[in-house]
Amino acid sequence: MKTAILGLLLATLATPVLASGSHAGGHGEMAAGEPGDKSKVSQTIRISMKEMPDGKMIFTPNDFKVRKGQTVRFTIKNEGELDHEFVLDQEAKVMEHKAVMEKFPDMEHDDPNAIRLKAGKSGDIVWKFTNDGVFKIACLVPGHYDAGMHGDVTVADK
Repeated sequence: MKTAILGLLLATLATPVLASGSHAGGHGEMAAGEPGDKSKVSQTIRISMKEMPDGKMIFTPNDFKVRKGQTVRFTIKNEGELDHEFVLDQEAKVMEHKAVMEKFPDMEHDDPNAIRLKAGKSGDIVWKFTNDGVFKIACLVPGHYDAGMHGDVTVADK
């Protein structure tokens, strides 16, 4: 029963992502862009994720500026002692995902705009920013966003 509910939930979540493209039919593109081609990376941004002694949880850095059309490699390292996520999306989508994660904290993902890392582990996301605007990065493990683990990616023509 638990597997069936989780399957229905995942199917429900997948539909808005595919429909959120910026042109007819979506073609798998999201408002923040689309998975990038590793051979076209023009910038690498190194990010650490960790907990602080005061209870805050942070991305360092947590604010980025990139150009529309640019392909970026986010190299992400979990330097903390807990599992953390890096999710890139529109703020409204991040907040929807956050609410679902609070109900299903062990939900696993296989999304090109997100990665979950255990303590001490590293990973990459290659992303092409096809639209301008301000997008969110966030850790959606329950409690982490509220502890400060989020930031902004500003995408502009220049």
